Amino acid sequence: MSLTPFAFVDGALDRADHLRDDHEALSALWPQAGVIVLDADGRALADPSKSLRIVRGGELDGGPGITTFLGLRDGQAWFFADAATLATDAPQRVDLRSAASHWPAWRASLFAQARALQHWHQRHRHCSACGAALRFVRAGWLGRCDACGSEHYPRTDQAVIVAVGNGDRLLLGRQAGWPPRRWSVIAGFVEPGETLEQTVAREVLEETGVRVRAGSARYLASQPWPFPGSLMLGFIADAEADTPVANEELEDARWFDADAVRAGLANDWTQADAEGEGIVLSSPISIARHVIRAWLDEHDARRRSQ
Repeated sequence: MSLTPFAFVDGALDRADHLRDDHEALSALWPQAGVIVLDADGRALADPSKSLRIVRGGELDGGPGITTFLGLRDGQAWFFADAATLATDAPQRVDLRSAASHWPAWRASLFAQARALQHWHQRHRHCSACGAALRFVRAGWLGRCDACGSEHYPRTDQAVIVAVGNGDRLLLGRQAGWPPRRWSVIAGFVEPGETLEQTVAREVLEETGVRVRAGSARYLASQPWPFPGSLMLGFIADAEADTPVANEELEDARWFDADAVRAGLANDWTQADAEGEGIVLSSPISIARHVIRAWLDEHDARRRSQ
């Protein structure tokens, strides 16, 4: 059962940092450990029913050194491995979005952690300081350059995602490649030397021409978003009654009243490319839907208090 209203949060492992340098302890945990195996495209190996295929460490040759240690769950160790390094296969492959929609929450969170680390390994094979090859140590959590001594750690890119309101209206945008009825809230990456609140104001202004009111941005929640390696930071903010003008990142940006937003949440999110009435909002796996619902809840509470 998922407690958080979006994916990749519930059931997170105990990262057990103290074990990453303890090869003896990891070796003792290895025979009964669970190993999640990902192919080169970041899809998990799965059984015929598309449930996660869990390989036991004791079934594999080479010991924990051929994998990356993810953490502990109820005393059991979990690792991930690249399929290319193992003599194992499975009849199905499952992508992360599908897993988030259909797997138990903790397994989707496990997959998300593994995919984010895999992407970091794939994209950071060489030292950014001198160009030499990196050697991954600390059970896969540190890239060490033996040529210049530099150390490299997993990278996470922070991005804000914000429900921007003006009275009874919510600001939504859509990208050109999206299904015709799909809309969502505004999002963008944090730049160097910038606070999160400054990012909210800048991104909304850049993408829509709408001015966020100073001091109005309120933090709600965060979500790991390993597509490929972001952390989404959810906000609500109030804005001036500016007319939205989409920039090159968006195909369109508009104000929608609360009734349209409510209907958009009720509409089937999987039918965004089908003909029908009204807009369709973000998938339930995304924090985008959570910040939209939070804005609507605040709007409705204000209405009831009037």
